[in-house]
Parts: sequence; C-alpha cells; structure tokens
Amino acid sequence: MVLIAARAADDKKAGDITILEMAKLLGITDYFMICTGATDRQTKTIADEVRKQLREAGRKPDRVSGDDLGDWILLDYSDFVVHIFTEEMNDYYQLERLWKDAPRVAVGDRERSGAQS
Repeated sequence: MVLIAARAADDKKAGDITILEMAKLLGITDYFMICTGATDRQTKTIADEVRKQLREAGRKPDRVSGDDLGDWILLDYSDFVVHIFTEEMNDYYQLERLWKDAPRVAVGDRERSGAQS
C-alpha cells in the first residue's frame, strides 16, 4: 500500500519521494513515506491523489492532519504514514535526516525493494 501512495504522489509530480522502514526504530508504524510539493496547492493535490488511489485499493486514512494549511499534510494509515511537505517545511523538519538510520525502500527502480505494506 505504501508503494501505491508513492506512485500516487509521483503521478502529481511530488519531489523527493522517500520511503523509510520504521518498524524497528519507532514501533508505532511500519513505514514513513515522505515527499514534497512546490506549493501548498501542490501538496493538497498530492494528498488528494494519495487518498483517492488508496481508497480505490480499499484503504482510508485513520487520521488526516494539516489539510487546511497544506505546508505539512500527514495521512496516517496506521501501518504507514504519509508526510507531504512544502519544500520549505521539508528543509526545516528534515525527517529523512532525523531518521537517517531507517532503511530506505525502493520507489520504482531507485534504492532497494521489498515493501509489503
């Protein structure tokens, strides 16, 4: 499912799409998918597409946060969490750096493969 989210974000031209395996480091979710949009309008469009494609796959988020402002939208699907940042907010929070020890999962043919969620 997290790969569906990544492809949906890519369909809306999200930047810096990254999937981190979090299960062994965090214990409350299996994956973080992180991506950026150039503007809050684009982040909202990305979030809408992620929700649409996951809904078509039979999943709805347990919690959604940040939709109103759009600078950091969080879609919590329990076993994975989607973080959609504007570039400015991504530069500020740097989740990839904060969780630099988390293994990365392939998105398309980048990095290593094997995400099951």
